[in-house]
Amino acid sequence: MTTAQPNDPTTMVGDMLASASPDLLRSMLSTFIQTLMGAEADALCGAGYGERSPDRVNSRNGYRHRDFDTRVGTLDVAVPKLRSGSYFPDWLLERRTRAERALVSVVATSYLLGVSTRRVEKLVQALGVTSLSKSQVSVMARDLDEQVEAFRTRPLDQGPYTFLAADALVLKVREGGRVVQVHALLATGVNGDGHREILGVDVTSREDGAGWLAFLRGLVARGLTGVKLVTSDAHSGLVAAIGAALPGASWQRCRTHYAVNLMSITPKSSWPWVRTMLHSIYDQVDAKAVAAQFDRVIDTLAEKLPAVADHLDQARADLLAFTAFPKEIWRQIWSNNPQERLNKEIRRRTDVVGIFPDRGALIRLVGAVLAEQHDEWTEGRRYLGIEVLARSQAVGTHDPKENTANNAPAITTAA
Repeated sequence: MTTAQPNDPTTMVGDMLASASPDLLRSMLSTFIQTLMGAEADALCGAGYGERSPDRVNSRNGYRHRDFDTRVGTLDVAVPKLRSGSYFPDWLLERRTRAERALVSVVATSYLLGVSTRRVEKLVQALGVTSLSKSQVSVMARDLDEQVEAFRTRPLDQGPYTFLAADALVLKVREGGRVVQVHALLATGVNGDGHREILGVDVTSREDGAGWLAFLRGLVARGLTGVKLVTSDAHSGLVAAIGAALPGASWQRCRTHYAVNLMSITPKSSWPWVRTMLHSIYDQVDAKAVAAQFDRVIDTLAEKLPAVADHLDQARADLLAFTAFPKEIWRQIWSNNPQERLNKEIRRRTDVVGIFPDRGALIRLVGAVLAEQHDEWTEGRRYLGIEVLARSQAVGTHDPKENTANNAPAITTAA
């Protein structure tokens, strides 16, 4: 008698899946993934989707779509969003995948454009890349360029963007057989939901008024509205562009950049106590106290360091623009420090490359890094509360002509 052989469930399932169509496989895998993510999101909320329960501690807030490459094709994964906090399926998706692919793509482009082999080999070893074919380079670069271009040109429809920060990074690119410096212009903002956004990035040969004006007008054309305050350094071209492109916005001179400017004209022996007095201006409890302390500092400096007192007095309106807004957000708007942290993240990636083979490679890498950071901000907690944003939007606007005149910087500094 022939004995029955036990069926192997793994073999059976494998045979069934092998005989199924790719569309069925994609549908099954997509359903399975969405079910798992939904269960995890429900566990974080303390209750099921749409369920009323006293144990509920959070609730759903829509979805964000991410591409997931599989052996049955690319799936559109809808990751649940939460009203407070964030949820990300680390067991399924990888963070910063676009940025890492951008690094590999830049290295590959360097190979094809004849950058020093010794330098490229070091980059390859640092990234753990063993080999790259021309077809891989082509597919990778085309895919990334499409993603970055879509990110850079997307509509800015999440406004009003009450607060905006602008800055520039100096990077090196090979052009015409020479290594030249170019400027990556960056802008971030706080949208109507209280989250930070990367609003735009562009590359110019020089950081001048024309470049900044074209950049800001491009943001306005894409939908930038409701800007009440722009925080930046005192680069004259940038300040003039703010007055021209955003006439209803006030300008806040970054307190950190200004401290460096003031230190340059202060005797070295006097800087410690001058710095302490400068910081005391920002340590007051309300706008009236800030103005009073500013007057006391000017009076004290006028006796011993009249040039320093005059420099500070000329910058008064620009340094104290933040006082028109609610006290609880002063730290977020009186300096470009949050933007500087973003700049450090970009530097961490671009330092791996050093000199870019062309501007396209630069935009590819920087754009991918910014797109990944933008996703993290979207997934994270709100930067500013809805209520304080509403109060900030209620702050009266300045006359455009008066705003432009008041925004003239006392000195011109490099970005």
